[in-house]
Amino acid sequence: MNSIFQLRDFAAARTLGPKVSLQAAIDRLGFVQADPIRAPARAQDLILMQRVRGYRAGDLERLYPALDVEEDSFPNYGFVSRGVWTLLHPRAPRAPRIEHDAPGLMERVLAHVQDAGELHPRVAGEVFGRTRVGNDWGGSSSAATRALEALHHAGQLRVLRRDGGVKVYALANLHTATLSLPQRLRALILVLARLYAPASEPGLRMLVGMSHYGMPGLLAKLRAELKAAVEDGELVRAKMDGLSYLWPGDENPDQSAPSGVRLVAPFDPLVWDRRRFTHLHGWAYRFEAYTKPEKRVMGYYALPLLSAGRAVGWANLKVSGGELISDIGLLPGARRTAAFERSLNAELDRYRVFLSVTA
Repeated sequence: MNSIFQLRDFAAARTLGPKVSLQAAIDRLGFVQADPIRAPARAQDLILMQRVRGYRAGDLERLYPALDVEEDSFPNYGFVSRGVWTLLHPRAPRAPRIEHDAPGLMERVLAHVQDAGELHPRVAGEVFGRTRVGNDWGGSSSAATRALEALHHAGQLRVLRRDGGVKVYALANLHTATLSLPQRLRALILVLARLYAPASEPGLRMLVGMSHYGMPGLLAKLRAELKAAVEDGELVRAKMDGLSYLWPGDENPDQSAPSGVRLVAPFDPLVWDRRRFTHLHGWAYRFEAYTKPEKRVMGYYALPLLSAGRAVGWANLKVSGGELISDIGLLPGARRTAAFERSLNAELDRYRVFLSVTA
């Protein structure tokens, strides 16, 4: 690795290659982070739109029942390939808060799902009552919904589908991987390393730390496996301008970034590690959805704008009256050449198809 420019091209080329089928993209990524904000679409749809042929907003939810994909936590909540799902389970037993707040409810909810085949949270409330208990965000939630979530996290239930965005649960019937615990942890470390490669070492360490919810009680072992993967050569380490990067040893870093303009999600693998983003592109991206409007610089849900793999600005997109409205911001010195305008307009046209708007 000779320069920051080569590292930047490597990052873009390996994840923004030729578009594939939805299942192939899920299998290749391993994990797709979810976020409910739609500006102009949810994070999972924005991530997949850049990697899947003919992808439309909502396709993941619509096609989910027919795909080898699961909703689960790793390292955040999102969608994992069936292979990654089997690596996450069985999870270490733990006593969820709902067991203290509503003793015996989980067992009764599980028995109901076994008899009924599936369970919607609304129906769960009708069957088990509408008692509310504290949640992890300082508010309160339906006790029945919390029991469903706890059974899902434990691997006893899975998300069968979503009805109007609401999870409908069924028995998991999970066939776990026939691997030892160290092998499972090493495999999960490599999933993260491939997804975010070339990952800044601090960024990958943060992701491993965040994975303790997906793999409870195993943080020390996860960190040990990350260290061992570097020592064994499964992950290559290279330092560039004072920052260490890691990527799988079987990948060739000498790649050219794809041409054209891409507008990517704030949670896209290319953007997620803000330290890496700043180091590779020379400026700090800000996610401002939770910033007071008067203090926003880039906008509510600014999408980083890449031109030939280099971030040169951002865009805020919204659909109004059946029309795609775009607000483009460029860095000082970024030139709006005729070629750039053509590429930008082509990307906006792709977004119109993705969002099913006509203008």
